[in-house]
Amino acid sequence: MLNKLLASDAPNTGTRALVLVPTRELARQVLKNCEALASFSHLKAGLIIGRENFQIQKALFRKNPEILIATPGRLVEHLDQNTPDFKDLEVLVLDEADRMLDMGFGEDVLKITHACNKERQTLLYSATLNQKGLKPMIEKVLTDPQKLLLNSVRDQHQSIRQQIILADDTGHKERLLLALLTREKYEKALIFTNTRAKADVLGEMLFKSEVRSGVLHGDMEQEHRNRVVERLRTGHINALVASDVAARGLDIKGIDLVINFDMARSGDDYLHRIGRTGRAGETGLAVSLIIDPEWNLMAGIERYLGQKFERRVIEGLVGHYKGPKKLKASGKAAGSKKKKQTKKEAAKKAPKSKTRKRNEQRVGKRRSVKTDSQPQNTGFAPLKKKT
Repeated sequence: MLNKLLASDAPNTGTRALVLVPTRELARQVLKNCEALASFSHLKAGLIIGRENFQIQKALFRKNPEILIATPGRLVEHLDQNTPDFKDLEVLVLDEADRMLDMGFGEDVLKITHACNKERQTLLYSATLNQKGLKPMIEKVLTDPQKLLLNSVRDQHQSIRQQIILADDTGHKERLLLALLTREKYEKALIFTNTRAKADVLGEMLFKSEVRSGVLHGDMEQEHRNRVVERLRTGHINALVASDVAARGLDIKGIDLVINFDMARSGDDYLHRIGRTGRAGETGLAVSLIIDPEWNLMAGIERYLGQKFERRVIEGLVGHYKGPKKLKASGKAAGSKKKKQTKKEAAKKAPKSKTRKRNEQRVGKRRSVKTDSQPQNTGFAPLKKKT
């Protein structure tokens, strides 16, 4: 993209390149790399992200940088005020398109692309092309695209050792987490949870245990998030508890341990999490803590990746849970099949309601009265003619 912009100088045009990314952290990372690559050229880049001063960003548009890196939500706010001008746009990049859909930015992305010059080049990057909703987006924003597969999920992350540790419950997981952070040799560690609330709980627990740690999730103010990331980058803290917001775009040298306190919800999310380690030729360790309800999720990710995770125990913290007693061919737990009941059998076994019992008792009484009122045949009743 930079080479294309340098090859044809266009000083009197508007924004020439736009890069859309899902998170503010990734936007900052892209800006940093863009500025480094273009540092000895006249090309300038600007950043448009949420929770930053809106008026300062409007002034940035007036400076007309050749390249804009933006998150969809904030850029749509500027579009609604007719601030940006994309009629001269030459290159549009949709980075982490699957993640933008996951975060609900699908409509915003389409609104932005419709505001762009139709004679542009569009590049879309995604961890998977099978994501629900991604195919319709591709059809709307790309014209006769060329599909490039860099690598498959089965041949990624060969430099990362992947392990699981079975746990009895959340309290057991917390003890295992502390053991890993105090016994394992690492420079920096990332601990992932599935919720922001759990990230806060673990952050407080680690703080009380005197682990040099911080917390990162989407509910935090941007200034606070920037400060936490910088503290990890500079080594003031060496452990960061994060929700999946940190799985995309967080590129910090020295992360050699990733712990999934909660198992990732999908294979792609798992790959993005562990991909924070083992980068640029370095090796890394990824450990997932698994309780009973997470077994099938873990087995599904193993099947998706086409590999078996290494089983591990920590001395002195071996739990009672050893995994399912019976497994399917897929590696998931085999449940006991229940015999299907007919409607009559189900009705017989169903508990009777009070109303139903009263009705049955009334019917029984009527039958009893009717039977008692019938005259008994004593042998003197007149004979009935046969018809």
